[in-house]
Amino acid sequence: MSPVQKTLSILIPVFNEKDTVLELLRRVEAAPIPAAKQIIIVDDGSTDGTRELLKGLGGRAKVVLHERNRGKGAALRTALAEATGEIVIIQDGDLEYDPADYPMMLGPLIDGRADAVYGSRFLGGPHRVLFFWHYFGNLIFTLLTNVLYDINLTDMGTCYKAFVAEKLKAIPLRSERFGIEAEITAKICKRRLRIYEVPISYSGRTYEEGKKITWKDGFSYLFCLLRYRVLD
Repeated sequence: MSPVQKTLSILIPVFNEKDTVLELLRRVEAAPIPAAKQIIIVDDGSTDGTRELLKGLGGRAKVVLHERNRGKGAALRTALAEATGEIVIIQDGDLEYDPADYPMMLGPLIDGRADAVYGSRFLGGPHRVLFFWHYFGNLIFTLLTNVLYDINLTDMGTCYKAFVAEKLKAIPLRSERFGIEAEITAKICKRRLRIYEVPISYSGRTYEEGKKITWKDGFSYLFCLLRYRVLD
């Protein structure tokens, strides 16, 4: 199937991102892809003015509002239920991941080589130098994923994940918060989906700049990786 026949749904969970969400939307709209785009933004109970900005978008994106903060996993499930595209891609609401990388992410899906594509921050793309312990923790969880599920990922914790929509929608997802990253990986591995990795750029941010994931979320990663190795 040619690229112009594919449609893309971009799933954007946001929470307290008033300083970045409009610029992020501009970059998504400008992404160099031939596919028709459906942009879905789910505000997960923001309290900093993000919701008010989103209400003024008009028809630029489909906006869904959670009345309270439920977590990234809950916001992704809401967005996925609204998706109509043949391909879906997950996009965080900050500016750490660059929509200019969409063509690299979508290529293996468009030409039928893959069911899922992970954008790896560790395959040679440019990236901002930041926290050693975040990097080390991701290495440990990626290694654990590879051991438990017999694969060879380099970046399990990446936000940038793209899928054939029907494949992802067929998987029951339950995690409410950041554990969704590990749950998705565990379940697509158990279903033997064809996974590709591609290099992406990464502009990580500090906690002062709004980064939200903490060491406590590592326990969610661990719980999901172990739980879904046995259960579904």
